[in-house]
Amino acid sequence: MKTLAILLLGFILLSNKFSSASQQPKEKLQYFFVGTYTGSGSEGIYAYSLNPASGKLINHGLAAKSNNPSFLTLTSDRKFLIAVNEVSDKNKGDMGYIESFEVTNDGIHLTPLSKVASGGADPCYVSVNQSGYILAANYSGGNVALFRLHKTGILSDLSDMDQHIGNGPNKGRQASPHVHSAFFEPGSNRIFVADLGIDKVAVYRLDSIHHKLIKEPIGEINIPSGSGPRHLAFHPTLKIIYVVNEITSNITVVAANKDDSFKILETVSALPLNNKQPNTCADIHISKDGRFLYASNRGFNSIAIFSVNSLNGKIAQIGQESTRGDAPRNFTLSPDEDFLIVGNQKTNEIVSFRRDKTTGKLQFANQIKAFSPVCLLFRNQN
Repeated sequence: MKTLAILLLGFILLSNKFSSASQQPKEKLQYFFVGTYTGSGSEGIYAYSLNPASGKLINHGLAAKSNNPSFLTLTSDRKFLIAVNEVSDKNKGDMGYIESFEVTNDGIHLTPLSKVASGGADPCYVSVNQSGYILAANYSGGNVALFRLHKTGILSDLSDMDQHIGNGPNKGRQASPHVHSAFFEPGSNRIFVADLGIDKVAVYRLDSIHHKLIKEPIGEINIPSGSGPRHLAFHPTLKIIYVVNEITSNITVVAANKDDSFKILETVSALPLNNKQPNTCADIHISKDGRFLYASNRGFNSIAIFSVNSLNGKIAQIGQESTRGDAPRNFTLSPDEDFLIVGNQKTNEIVSFRRDKTTGKLQFANQIKAFSPVCLLFRNQN
């Protein structure tokens, strides 16, 4: 009887162990969409996921067909995705397009809803605020355009547009304005528009009554000549903006004055000391705690890592992490910021890196094939 009791107790304990294990929650995958340049195998926007425990990447296939969806954004409620079509439609007066999609409940498919002309040729960036206003940056058109998204996910026609004028010293890259990005400032109605062609970040205020872009009279930020400002990032607590410059491969740190004008604090290289390799910078992001800044190098093919001074926002380069592929155009931090994922455009892959939140450093985790990835967007990105 004693032996039988011991065996019975062992069976109960073993059963409880397996039952407990089966009840353990599975790791919830973090889904993200990938914008691509179509052709050479790509058909549009693809769905992937990241395992937040291992960093493993999974391809879930085509989310929606689209023509050159080179940049994506999501509404704050995550119901709708907006994509640019980076094209120059000669039949429509050198016009590109933006389109809206509904995100399905499974997180890996998109239902097309509407498509409108972007207001200029080759739109390469799109952003949306919590009120449903949308900005499109038309690169070849050299302008920024304003739209609205209705509650049903349908895009309005063009509400307003501002055409930039001028050029820069680099005749090959700056013969005319090239608007490369347009951002809504968090917590305000200001808008910042980076123009690679004229070395400026233009500043506007959104008139939500008349649905217009109002140019700020003293708000323009003059970036050092020939730099080619491309994207920017806002410090989460300080009144500091970080502008990544494509042509000169550096970052300009800009502080806001009390009168809403701006001053440049410093410009810091995104490359290692004495680097001679041709390079262009592409993307920039800052961690939510404001401690670390990251920028992508194409040519040197790395993520540059910077520490951020908590008092004045100035930066110091603390490392370079190879992206293990060619032309890292776009990258992003995972929603919990435990990982950084990057798309290598020319070698057709997405790479995940585990991020040390204490040091800011990156460690390779996983790599997966992708067609010409140029934009990575987590579905539950903050």
